[in-house]
Amino acid sequence: MTQPAPIVLVSPAMGIGSRYYRLLVAEFEARGWAARALTRRGFEPDSPPASRAHDWSYADEIEDMAKAVAEARAGHPGRPVILLGHSLGGQLALGHQLQHTPADGMVTVGTSLPWHRDFPLRGAPLVVQAAVIVPAMTGLFGYLPKPSFGGPGARTMMREWARMALTGRPPFPAPAPAPGPALIVSLEGDRLAPARAVDTFTRLLDADTATRWHFRTVEVPPGASNDHIGWARKPGPVVDRILTWWSSEV
Repeated sequence: MTQPAPIVLVSPAMGIGSRYYRLLVAEFEARGWAARALTRRGFEPDSPPASRAHDWSYADEIEDMAKAVAEARAGHPGRPVILLGHSLGGQLALGHQLQHTPADGMVTVGTSLPWHRDFPLRGAPLVVQAAVIVPAMTGLFGYLPKPSFGGPGARTMMREWARMALTGRPPFPAPAPAPGPALIVSLEGDRLAPARAVDTFTRLLDADTATRWHFRTVEVPPGASNDHIGWARKPGPVVDRILTWWSSEV
């Protein structure tokens, strides 16, 4: 019996709202899959931005994701649910898979464990951001304002991100590898998620059920992109790979 086509829940990157992923959603739907982009706190038209009075954490975002997975299963009974996390969204997807009943599959694109030692020059700019800018600015303003990376960012979440960058430990318990299946995609030349940092992230997953793909520049067809942000505007190659990966899992 043929398994129903999945529904894909796209978890946005840091500082990006759900509207950015409309072309990615359309690409999945053109292939016969269902898809929708999840909202990102503070970056939607109806969501108040981070402020001293409006704060949230990784745990809050993971709970939002768990509710979305439950709603997808209730609304699409029998259809597999796949979490597709972009950058920060992939960190949240990992937290979900570790702390809640796992989705049927997880894909991450440009997601790393941003430990500074996995970055060029031992991540000196990342250390400055995490050890100086984030604590100083969140202490002064009660949130991380623009133009800082991730701004306007919630105080608690950005401090958790900063500790992760300095310590190499995720901002949620990870006592055992996250269950699969999972497809982990790195992007050649990605300065925000270099391949070495993506490899470190992948070690938090079950090695027997995780698949790695490094999207090389020579593989990018005309009109497409493997840029950290731009890939989602020309998502055909990544969607092709996801469909191929899923067909091998079911």
